[in-house]
Amino acid sequence: LISNGAECEPYVTSDTVTMTDRREDMAYALEAMKTHLGIKHIIIGIESNKPQAIASMKELMKDVCEGCKVEVKVLPSMYPQGGEKVLIYHVTGKAVPMGKLPIDVGCIVLNCTTVAAIGAYLKTGMPLVEKCVTVDGGAVKNPQNVTVSIGTPISQVFAFCGGLTEDPAKVIYGGPMMGITVPDMDAPVLKNTNAVLALTAKEAKLPKTTACIRCGSCTNTCPFGLAPAEILKAYDRRDMERLTELHVTACRECGCCSYVCPANRPLVQTNRMAKVLLREEKAKEDAKK
Repeated sequence: LISNGAECEPYVTSDTVTMTDRREDMAYALEAMKTHLGIKHIIIGIESNKPQAIASMKELMKDVCEGCKVEVKVLPSMYPQGGEKVLIYHVTGKAVPMGKLPIDVGCIVLNCTTVAAIGAYLKTGMPLVEKCVTVDGGAVKNPQNVTVSIGTPISQVFAFCGGLTEDPAKVIYGGPMMGITVPDMDAPVLKNTNAVLALTAKEAKLPKTTACIRCGSCTNTCPFGLAPAEILKAYDRRDMERLTELHVTACRECGCCSYVCPANRPLVQTNRMAKVLLREEKAKEDAKK
């Protein structure tokens, strides 16, 4: 069992708060899972830039030890360290084959906040009704982590944090790399919301896109060895066979390719649309059968 504490997105620190403030809930859950699932080895993966969380999890090891090996692995602070398959490789040395799941290499991965929620449920019977959420971004007056009831409009969350210093250019759920734009300020906090960011015009400004210079940076940076520039060309041609050959469905949409591209090409957005295109074509083929 790998507990994912490798919170690697910029701005977001809600998982770090969980590891420092809810150690008892995490210990209770890990003890129960160790007992009922027969787990012999628990690894808690944390990035090196979270010393308080590392210290807290090392204290947790004292409460979950009998009959099970428990260890805290301090990982390099890098993105996308928190990606499931990336984390598995860095803590165990095992590579999850394309199209396979973590269980296929003998691993179960649970986010540390999920572990804490399981512990609280087992102790109290209370389902998940609130989340620790990072509220941040240049437009937020008092950025902080807050405990929010699920369903609360994000406008109220911002108001609790002192309101906004200016009209945000973009508001997103999650971090700036993998987050999604919020449709309006009445959108609610969801069970999987770990952050809401209100970004200023400067933070949200999209760079000008220029022609691909064939530098290969996107391929060299992709944690899964994909070729985003080739995927973009295949998508523009609507070449389904080529998109399949390029394994676009293996893309985890981490955004590394777009971030490093000197031409500012919308590579991760294209990968996302290419996956939708493949699903739609498969649905059409299935409907004909």
